Amino acid sequence: MNTGNLLVATPSVIGDFNFHRSIILLTNYQKSGSVGFILNKKLDYLLNDVMEGFDSEFPLYFGGPVEQDNLFYIHTLGDKISNSKLISDELYWNGDFNSIKNLLNKGKLNESNIRFFLGYSGWTKGQLEEEIRIKSWEPFEIKSALELMKMPSSEMWRYCMSALGGDYLLWSNTPENPGSN
Repeated sequence: MNTGNLLVATPSVIGDFNFHRSIILLTNYQKSGSVGFILNKKLDYLLNDVMEGFDSEFPLYFGGPVEQDNLFYIHTLGDKISNSKLISDELYWNGDFNSIKNLLNKGKLNESNIRFFLGYSGWTKGQLEEEIRIKSWEPFEIKSALELMKMPSSEMWRYCMSALGGDYLLWSNTPENPGSN
C-alpha cells in the first residue's frame, strides 16, 4: 500500500454503517498508521450549513468516523494552496484554509477541483494491513483517483466491484441491503 491508493470495502463489512460500500482514498500511508477519506458518502449538508463565511453551496462528504467535527479537503490546486500535501500526481490534501475560502468565495473552485469532508478514516500501526489480510478491504488500482472522484458517488462502489471481477462481480449488482432482495 502507498499514499494515493484506493481501498474498496468488501461485502464482509455489511452492517458497519461507517464503511459499508465505501471507497477510500489513502492520503497518508505509513507503517505507524494511515489516514484516508471515504469518497462516496455524500452528506445531506452543504458547506455553508456547517461553516460561516462561505457564499457557495458545496456538498459535504462523510470522510470517516474520526474527528467528524473537523473539515478536511482533497483538491487539485497544489500550487495555488500553500502547505498542501501531495497525495498523487494530481491530488492534494488540505493546505491553507484561508486560501481555500478566498478562492471559493471568488467562485474559482468547483466540484471537479475540490471535495470537502467531515471526519476522516484512520488506522493505527498494523491495523489496516490486518483488515486487508482478512479481506475487509480490497486494494483497488485505477489510472487516476481523480477519475474516480468525477464519477457519481452512488456509482463508485458498484464500478469498483465490477472492475475487481471474480467473486466481487456478483456483489456489484446486489441491492444496498441484500436482505431486501
